[in-house]
Amino acid sequence: MEGDKYWQQFLDETATFNNIVLGHLLPSSWWVTLPHFLQTWIRNYMAGTLLYFISGFLWCFYIYYLKRNVYVPKDAIPSNRAMLLQIYVAMKAMPWYTLLPTVSEYMIENGWTKCYTSISEVGWFAYIMYMAIYLVIVEFGIYWMHRELHDIKPLYKHLHATHHIYNKQNTLSPFAGLAFHPLDGILQAVPHVIALFLVPIHFRSHIGLLFIEGVWTANIHDCIHANLWPIMGAGYHTIHHTTYKHNYGHYTIWMDWMLGTLRDPEDDSCQKAQKVQ
Repeated sequence: MEGDKYWQQFLDETATFNNIVLGHLLPSSWWVTLPHFLQTWIRNYMAGTLLYFISGFLWCFYIYYLKRNVYVPKDAIPSNRAMLLQIYVAMKAMPWYTLLPTVSEYMIENGWTKCYTSISEVGWFAYIMYMAIYLVIVEFGIYWMHRELHDIKPLYKHLHATHHIYNKQNTLSPFAGLAFHPLDGILQAVPHVIALFLVPIHFRSHIGLLFIEGVWTANIHDCIHANLWPIMGAGYHTIHHTTYKHNYGHYTIWMDWMLGTLRDPEDDSCQKAQKVQ
């Protein structure tokens, strides 16, 4: 009975999220009678779509208009047509992307994972340690998933190639961050879900990290190199889009450094300068 009450807390929390998002965006008659799982999926879909457009438009406005020719030369700004195509690809995949957090919430609500509801259950020190382990697992998993999407030729041809048509600075934009084949995008996010079974993780932190992925992928596709070691910034990821065999990492450069696939933007710039001379 106590166990049932504990897992009910997760269900109550997701129901609250549903009420907040759907209650502000849709008439109640459209969704209140729907099954909980379907409500959760619609909430994740709408929240994911809003996050994609808000972060994408704000970032594009900043780098292509307010900071025009500061971060990106005028002739390197992607065309409106290129960005609209990226939006089209992302929107086709969005219903499938947002199914993943919906499934993860279902598994958490049913007690299949190691998630916990409140940081007070474990304390701040354990929370931070578990979060660090979780992020290491995610980084490891995404690196290898991404690398195999390149190395296994059928996977690249039928899935990942959809994303790699954006292979130059003037075709990459924040909107390219989610422009994947649906299955490709899901596979690269699956390590977040696998980690739920391996390490205790705070429920809201897990959901937050899944949605932060949308902001992060927009950031690493904007071609602006912030040079914040050991962060896998846009400079590294732009090289990935041009060489196809370097910088598979997600948040950091550690996996690439350890496995010999790292290519530094500064070294790359030096090599290009030498060729010009």
